[in-house]
Amino acid sequence: MQASALKVPSQKTSNEAKEALRVLGGLRRKRPAGPARVQMRPEGSSAEVGVVVPREALDLFLDILREMASGNAVTILPVHAELTTQQAADLLNVSRPHVVALLEQNKIPHRLVGTHRRIRVADLMEFKQKDDAERDAIVDELAAEAQRLGLGY
Repeated sequence: MQASALKVPSQKTSNEAKEALRVLGGLRRKRPAGPARVQMRPEGSSAEVGVVVPREALDLFLDILREMASGNAVTILPVHAELTTQQAADLLNVSRPHVVALLEQNKIPHRLVGTHRRIRVADLMEFKQKDDAERDAIVDELAAEAQRLGLGY
């Protein structure tokens, strides 16, 4: 995987993404399943191009537009890509030593390339989903306990 600098969308780009999302967002509601035919005319061109797009790709495109409209940078990683421990730490928003500790505890599958650890994106995302679910359950449990104790939360 090649690391590239994050490109945070400008205000103009964010506004363009909002408009595109407003127009294209209706596609999901009108045709809930199956592929969609997309017509495009590149700016400055008189030729229109049409293509059938798989529903999954259209949904991903709408998700990208939604993030850009919110001013967020977006990165796409293939699930088979392998990450360094630093890249994994950046995705999890934790320190690299914490990721190394998780690997040594066999909480995230990995492989060694020489002395360097490599983590598949799919394995990292699976760990993240489980970890997020556990955290959500703990927060719910703490909130319920606070309510039982009348702490006003």
